[in-house]
Amino acid sequence: MRRILLLDDEMNVLMALQRSMRAQLKHLDLQTEIFTNPFEALQRVCVCDFDVAISDYHMPQMSGVAFLQALKDVAPNTVRMMLTASTEFETAISAINEAHVFRFIPKPWQLADLQDNIGEALAMRDRLLADQAASRAQPARDASQLTPQELEAQRLEAEEPGILKVNRAPDGSIIL
Repeated sequence: MRRILLLDDEMNVLMALQRSMRAQLKHLDLQTEIFTNPFEALQRVCVCDFDVAISDYHMPQMSGVAFLQALKDVAPNTVRMMLTASTEFETAISAINEAHVFRFIPKPWQLADLQDNIGEALAMRDRLLADQAASRAQPARDASQLTPQELEAQRLEAEEPGILKVNRAPDGSIIL
């Protein structure tokens, strides 16, 4: 099952986007979660893995760029997309440079474009995860080249898989 996070401060936009996705992407096994508060969305990301996150640009609590940048730090494998009615060049540049946004979805969106963008984002996520798996499968550097910290990290990870992964709250505290 694919998981998509949708964030916008306007509930009617979220509901319309969710309906559009359900109608156009029913061939995919999608689960969408909607949020009007970016801080709640970040808390959810800390405990749940999402394939794609789509955020509005203009929100009262936090800009979409700031949200996607925080998301990049907490969940770097989540493909980030921006939903915006803005046509300003500066908006696009800041989103790309700061949050590594994969695609922009204009408001109002076209159903065919939405389908294509979501499909490409999911394919990007698959490639990213496959590349990471391939790099982990490559033989490790010669043990003589590893630092004592790297050797200890390998030993701990072998004993308890996932022990080195830390879930953090938006304020940086550790979630147990």
